[in-house]
Amino acid sequence: MSESLILDENLSLDPFPLQCPDAASPTILIIGGGVTGLITAWVLLDRGYRVTIVAKEWATFTDHQRLTSQIAGALWEYPPAVCGQHTDALSLSRSKHWCITAYNVWSAIATNPAIATLAGVRMRSSNFFFPFPIEESPAQHQKMQEIAQSGVHDFTRSPSLIQENGIDPHFGAIDAYSHLAPVIDTDHAMEWLMLLTQSKGAKFHTETITSDLFTQEQSLLDRFSASAIVNCTGLSALSLASDRTCYPLRGALLRVVNDGTDFPQVHSSLAITADAAEDNEIVFIVPRNDNILIIGGVAQPNQWDLDLQIDSPEIQRMRARAEAFLPGLKHAKLDPEYPLAQGLRPARERNIRVERELRKRKVVLRGEYEVEEPSRIIHNYGHGGSGWSLSFGCSADVAALVEDVLHCLPAERMGMEDSNLQAVEQRKMNAEPIRAKL
Repeated sequence: MSESLILDENLSLDPFPLQCPDAASPTILIIGGGVTGLITAWVLLDRGYRVTIVAKEWATFTDHQRLTSQIAGALWEYPPAVCGQHTDALSLSRSKHWCITAYNVWSAIATNPAIATLAGVRMRSSNFFFPFPIEESPAQHQKMQEIAQSGVHDFTRSPSLIQENGIDPHFGAIDAYSHLAPVIDTDHAMEWLMLLTQSKGAKFHTETITSDLFTQEQSLLDRFSASAIVNCTGLSALSLASDRTCYPLRGALLRVVNDGTDFPQVHSSLAITADAAEDNEIVFIVPRNDNILIIGGVAQPNQWDLDLQIDSPEIQRMRARAEAFLPGLKHAKLDPEYPLAQGLRPARERNIRVERELRKRKVVLRGEYEVEEPSRIIHNYGHGGSGWSLSFGCSADVAALVEDVLHCLPAERMGMEDSNLQAVEQRKMNAEPIRAKL
């Protein structure tokens, strides 16, 4: 497991890298221009690497289809997240560490007024409601206790949160807790991240890569003069990593005007998670910025088509559920510019993959014979609806894996490095790192 990221210690908000690269600094090729790729680039740039990001498309700010990273609810959540549960115990355990790393960075950004405005990051009260006493569910009770002890700000548990937030008492919520959490305006944040990484030295290259990265590894390394590749392609890992466990989790959010004119302005996020709801349907209400409130949610596995409409049955049911929960929303008006956001969360059956490519590549030495050596590909995908919540934590682990690649260490399956940390450190001491291609 990597060291934690700490703002102003090993991560900087300055428009230049914390460690400036020199002539021998390796170039790292990142595939994918969403939040995961951009934050991975930021972390690597501040460690003195040169970075090139290749993406088929970048964030846009029109009424056309936006990146999944822009459509995301982007409320920081302690796992399992609102839209679903982890199925892999190792991934869940690591996600708890990753999300706390991200919480600390996002909350530090929120304390800098000028940067927080540019990045669209605010700390808001995040409230979770339950149709049963929390102690009746061992999983929910454990999760609440972990959150309370995790270092999040202003944790409180009280059924009075139901009345304080205007929740209809007939909806069935009888218990609740809250804490401060980062809420991110994704359009602002993506624009800011793109500008920040470019100012720190990242090169952006627009290209669609279509086949397994492993089969074209050497050509990509050569073409971009890179020493390692980081795969941050989300759902495209289905083909780029030949990972058949990847699948889409279609989501949709309604955007309504939240200026206090038609209903009391909502300043806090309000949620009932899928694993707490009696009907397994989500309530997800989050203030995006000063004037927009997002209402969710939908989580539909293996649905590829982005063909939902405002009058689609699941969208109508989603809105009716939110209005029954928070009656003031019955008077809400849709955002005239962008009323419905929908996208495909990049889910994975075994959950998040942050590990090196395990297949070994064959290399011809001096044109005479082939030898096998570890791949230089690192994977960072499968975040589902939690890309923003896990971003910095996963990227810190990627940075540690990049170091392993450059020291020519053998690849290990996700989790194995935790039990062999001393052996890994010893091998690093004995290994000669790869320098930049000259």
